[in-house]
Amino acid sequence: MRKLTESVKKLKKSKVKILIDKKLKEFEAFKNKNNKDWFCELCFCILTANSKAKTAINIQKEVRANGFCTWCLNDIKGAIKKYKHRFHNNKAKFIVEARKHLNIKDKIKKVVKQKGQQDGQSGAREWLVKNIKGLGYKEASHFLRNVGYFDVAILDRHVLNLMYEDGVIKEIPKTLSKKKYLEIENKFLQLASKLGMSPAELDLYLWSMKTGVVLK
Repeated sequence: MRKLTESVKKLKKSKVKILIDKKLKEFEAFKNKNNKDWFCELCFCILTANSKAKTAINIQKEVRANGFCTWCLNDIKGAIKKYKHRFHNNKAKFIVEARKHLNIKDKIKKVVKQKGQQDGQSGAREWLVKNIKGLGYKEASHFLRNVGYFDVAILDRHVLNLMYEDGVIKEIPKTLSKKKYLEIENKFLQLASKLGMSPAELDLYLWSMKTGVVLK
C-alpha cells in the first residue's frame, strides 16, 4: 500500500489536483439540479457498465436529458448503437424501464436523500441496485458520486488493477458479488482515510494515474 499511497500524494501536488478539485465541485453542485438532469446521469451510469466511459459520455451528449426522458425505445437504441456499444438492446430497455421512477416527481432525488439520511450512502446504493435494472454496485456507486455523494467506492477495472498491483488485494475477482464488493470497498475506504480524502477524491486520483485523464 505504501507505493500507491506515495503515488497519490505525489499526484496531489501536481496540476492534476486542480482538475480533480474542479470535478468534485461539479459533482457537489449536481445535488441542486432537477430530476431530469439526475435521470440523465443515471442513464449515463447504466451505459458505463461493460463499456468505456468515453463511449457513455458521447451517447449522453447526443441524447441528453430530454432524449433519455422522452425518446422511444428504438430511438434510444439507435443512438446507443451508433457509438458501437455492444449492449444497445438491453441498455435501451433498462433506460426506458427506469422512467417509472421519473414519473413520480423527484423520486430518485428524494429516495437517495432519505435513504442516505436513514441508512447512509450505502443504504441509498442498496435501493438503487434493487430498483434500477442495469445498475450493479459499481454503477450505483458511480451515480451517487456524480450527483454529489462521496462516501462509497467505484470499483472499476482501473481501480482494481491498481489495488492488485500494489498488493492491497491478492487477486482481481472475475466477478464481484455483493460480499466481495463490500470486502474490497472496505480496503479502499481504509486507503482513502489514510490519505485524508473522500473515496470520491481518491477514485479520481487513481483513475488519473491509470488513464492519464480526469473524467466523470
